Amino acid sequence: MARWIPSLLALLASARADDWPQWMGPERDGVWREKGIVEKFPAGGAPRVWRTELGAGYSGPSVVNGQVFVMDRLVPTNAPKAKSAFDLTQIPGNERVLCLDAANGKVLWKYEYDCPYTVSYAAGPRVTPLVRDGKVFTLGTMGHLVCLDAATGRPVWTRDLKADYGVKIPTWGLSAHPLLDGRQLICLVGGEGSVAVSFDKDTGKELWRALSAKEPGYCPPTLYELGGRRQLILWHAEAINGLDPDTGRVLWTEPWKLNYGMSIAMPRKVGNELFLTCFYNGSQLLRFEPGQDAPKVVWRTAKMSERDTTHLNSTMSTPWIEDGYVYGACSYGQFRCLRLATGERLWETFAPTSGKSERWGNCFLTKNGNRSFLFSEKGDLIIVRLAPQGYDEISRMHLIDAVNHDPGRPVVWTYPAFANRRVYARNDQEMVCVDLAAP
Repeated sequence: MARWIPSLLALLASARADDWPQWMGPERDGVWREKGIVEKFPAGGAPRVWRTELGAGYSGPSVVNGQVFVMDRLVPTNAPKAKSAFDLTQIPGNERVLCLDAANGKVLWKYEYDCPYTVSYAAGPRVTPLVRDGKVFTLGTMGHLVCLDAATGRPVWTRDLKADYGVKIPTWGLSAHPLLDGRQLICLVGGEGSVAVSFDKDTGKELWRALSAKEPGYCPPTLYELGGRRQLILWHAEAINGLDPDTGRVLWTEPWKLNYGMSIAMPRKVGNELFLTCFYNGSQLLRFEPGQDAPKVVWRTAKMSERDTTHLNSTMSTPWIEDGYVYGACSYGQFRCLRLATGERLWETFAPTSGKSERWGNCFLTKNGNRSFLFSEKGDLIIVRLAPQGYDEISRMHLIDAVNHDPGRPVVWTYPAFANRRVYARNDQEMVCVDLAAP
């Protein structure tokens, strides 16, 4: 009988279903660790489990304990229309937090509040709900920070960051996904001395605040072990900063003034190196040497036009780094591979983003085993193998329609969730759940 135990354990491990409790997954690293996933999509695509109507928004879903959490926005039919994506006209509407049954998409509860918008790209909330220990933490576009009971949707505590900190809401709204670290909920806020603020996750009380900048940027707070110590990386529109996560004390600052404050993609750590990329300013690699308090710049993109790009000018998608190579979407949809050590470009393709050169062409990358799942701005889910030798597309299916026209073409700009061997994706009209389990 003992000889069957390893096989049984392997079977149980492969049958385990994982949650997706926050932006970029359980470990906030863009890795989907479930096994037993389809190798290739069947003809006609993988089976759809359910679809549920939603309002608009860029907020991705979280999936925890059989529940799906997402944010959206409802606008009155007689509300004024923005003249363009960059029009900051005030538009009335309500932001909502929704909880769905992961098995069938039925709405279990919703939490709704009045929230007029005065931002560019005003479709809806940007931030993915963060779920832990029976609580749901959400951050709205105009600064509504909310903690809800996951079972009922009842508020545990709320904060109005715009009012509390005198925040001037940035052009594209508050968009940085909050970070949970022990009792701390760490948020990018803005304002004098409060670019980063730590709140008690159970009460909403401020624990510490840090940093000043004219524009807070949009990059999620990130925790890494670098230079032999645990650091909170805060990248705003003027500099990259390392902070003591317990106190908010600034450990080091590397200036990097960005056009339009577009610090968006999460910095990626490899060993004692940190890779950063943004739309107008390109990329840079920082290295932490033993015994040094601050990193040094290994290489950095020289200033250039937004079309004439050398390295990786990511708009919103966080790149993937593996075996010394960087993979990610550049400013006009060029999905590229770079050599991390030097920034040398090895290849590029438009296949997983916009299909051709398009400003802000995008896809979101999730790693699963030796393959990657790319979710394109056209609403396609693509199974690929990425290597320095080239882009190897294995299979593709259309997951959901692109219906947001803010950039002048239809796009889906929302990171999906991967849980229960399924993918959960949304656009401005609906959410779909598709079964990706191997047959």
